[in-house]
Amino acid sequence: MKRMLLLLLLCMLVHNQGLWAQEERTQVLVETSKGKLVLELYNETPKHRDNFLRMVESKAYDGVVFHRVIREFVVQGGNLNSKGLGREQELPDDSISGVIPAEIMTDLFVHERGALAAARQSDEVNPGRVSSASQFYIVTGKYHTAFDLEEIMSQNGIKYTEAQKEGYMMRGGTPSLDGAYTVFGRLIEGWKVIDKIQRVETDEVDRPIKDIVIKSMSIYIPKKKKK
Repeated sequence: MKRMLLLLLLCMLVHNQGLWAQEERTQVLVETSKGKLVLELYNETPKHRDNFLRMVESKAYDGVVFHRVIREFVVQGGNLNSKGLGREQELPDDSISGVIPAEIMTDLFVHERGALAAARQSDEVNPGRVSSASQFYIVTGKYHTAFDLEEIMSQNGIKYTEAQKEGYMMRGGTPSLDGAYTVFGRLIEGWKVIDKIQRVETDEVDRPIKDIVIKSMSIYIPKKKKK
């Protein structure tokens, strides 16, 4: 009897370890000219996760800039044509990276402060809301009241969970984007850096006056804390 109980406990332990392993999320270190960021990618959006990792591992992002910065909204980068482009040169359209099918999951992920999401073309030319395979943005956003959120839910037909409402009220974000773009990760380190980026001076098309360069991206292995 004791042996059976021991085997059962061992099976449960192995099963739980398997679940924990499945739930582990890959992290990416982003080194910019303003400092370092660490992003965590969601397993629930595998197409976007795997595509982003391919871009990181191929060094596709090394040298591109954050070409669109809007305070209390988003910080956007990933236009591959921005690599090596002089500030005096007009930023060309990014038509070389392809697209990814949408993985919009508002029941799980919304545009709370720090959300990592995929940019895309407008609904007029992109009714399927497919994502750019390279361009992404990190949400900065602002705080919202319960009244704001009720109005947004009424307009976009999304019902937020209590946790999501609390996130928007306590941490801020950009709920107007919910349901329209794929959120596939989040910022977990570098909050001061992202705030520094969102405060830079920009021109009439929201491009920073002085380029903010992504020096490199790499898979990040967090250091284990000493016991």
